[in-house]
Amino acid sequence: MTLKTILITGDPVLHTRALEVPVVDDYIRELVQDMFETMDAAPGVGLAATQIGVGLRIFVYAYGTDDEEIRGVAINPELSISEFSDEPLDEEADAEGCLSIPGERFPLKRANRALLMATDLEGQDYQIEAEGWLARIFQHEFDHLEGMLYADRLVKPHKRQMKKAIKENNWGVPGLSWLPGKDYLEP
Repeated sequence: MTLKTILITGDPVLHTRALEVPVVDDYIRELVQDMFETMDAAPGVGLAATQIGVGLRIFVYAYGTDDEEIRGVAINPELSISEFSDEPLDEEADAEGCLSIPGERFPLKRANRALLMATDLEGQDYQIEAEGWLARIFQHEFDHLEGMLYADRLVKPHKRQMKKAIKENNWGVPGLSWLPGKDYLEP
């Protein structure tokens, strides 16, 4: 397994819809292992292949509760989401971060429920009904595969604050990345 660098917003692969995985082979299995290692080292709860420069429709995720930890891979995923609630945006509970916008967190409204349909490493189709934080993870990672970052979904005043953070960090241009465990980033 190999730790991969994580691209920072501005790189074209992050802003381009990823391609379908034609076949689950040894290359894909090794890529997924590298993605898990990178996600865990970051640390993160999800990582899309596009974030490490691979324009394929794959993401990995890890979500822990008091009762269990759910870890998995979604290859060629499809996602259905519930309607958004009428509840106002909660600055803390709805806060999201992204490994491709390191150190920044802003609240974002997401659907509370999601149905993930995908293929696993054995080439088997599966589906997971998710609520709450796991549903948020699925929506966030699926967006990556569509060429969208959570920053693209922010609304004022958070959108303005995110643009300022990107400008202050000199991000938003191709070729910027960081290596988990090697580059220190403020949480």
